[in-house]
Amino acid sequence: MKHEIKPVRRLVCFDGEDGKSRALADAPSPDVRLDPARPGFASTRIWVADGAPPPMKGIRETLDLPHTLEPPMGGSVCRIVTFPPDASYGKVGEAEVAAYFAAMGSPAASTYGSDAPHPYMQKTRTLDFCLVLEGEITLVLDTEEVHLQAGDTVVQRGTNHAWSNRSSGACRIAFSSHDAFY
Repeated sequence: MKHEIKPVRRLVCFDGEDGKSRALADAPSPDVRLDPARPGFASTRIWVADGAPPPMKGIRETLDLPHTLEPPMGGSVCRIVTFPPDASYGKVGEAEVAAYFAAMGSPAASTYGSDAPHPYMQKTRTLDFCLVLEGEITLVLDTEEVHLQAGDTVVQRGTNHAWSNRSSGACRIAFSSHDAFY
């Protein structure tokens, strides 16, 4: 089954020397990571702030910063993730999950285990604001599962979790992740 990856348009705005606002970039984001074990999966990084508060003066591309699930220390990262239906890719094992988290630059985020409720369980030291843009998905936690649909939001506070798309169509979620501490 072929899965079309819909590009994510990224518009970056700034104030010029004259104080007038303008667009610096308007094109599909060039930073897209796929998961070979899940055809149709795409994680598109939009912007990275490598500290807080981030500087507004000067123009600097941020997608050249190392690609990781977590933002840089004291920073934040914005991404759009497309989750294909679980049924479209079948069973994945430890090797596929490890390869995915390594490709995302965050091998330690995986909490894969034979007794885990989902193979892609993960835990990061982040505060994540999640907005379901399209479709529906199930948030898998250690003790429960929560069904979400377009328009629903999640405030993820460093908990162990996974995203399971049990529908027949793709689901897109916007993530704003911020470095945090326990």
